[in-house]
Amino acid sequence: MSGFRHVVLIKWAEGTTTGQQDELAARLGELPAVIPEIRGYSLGADVGLSPAAHDFAIIADFADQDAYLVYRDHPSHREVVDRYLTPITAERTVVQYEP
Repeated sequence: MSGFRHVVLIKWAEGTTTGQQDELAARLGELPAVIPEIRGYSLGADVGLSPAAHDFAIIADFADQDAYLVYRDHPSHREVVDRYLTPITAERTVVQYEP
C-alpha cells in the first residue's frame, strides 16, 4: 500500500467509563462519512493479552500527508478529539508513516 498512515494508541484516564469509551468509538466511527480524505479507518479496544498494551487504537489511512492534514484539522475531527477523547485520555502515543 502506498499512502500515509496515522496510528494512535490511547491509555484511558482513571475513572473512564465504558459508556465514555463507547461514545468515543461511535463518534470516531462517524468521521469517514464526513471527511472524504480518509481512505481507511479502523479502531478498537485492546483485547487484554499483554499487560503493557494500550487500551484503544485508531488507525487511519490517507492518500498522502496533505490528506492527513485535512483530517487532522477538520472541525468534525477536532470536535471529537476535544470533546470526547482528550477528557478521558491519560496517555496518547502517535506515529505517522508511509507504508
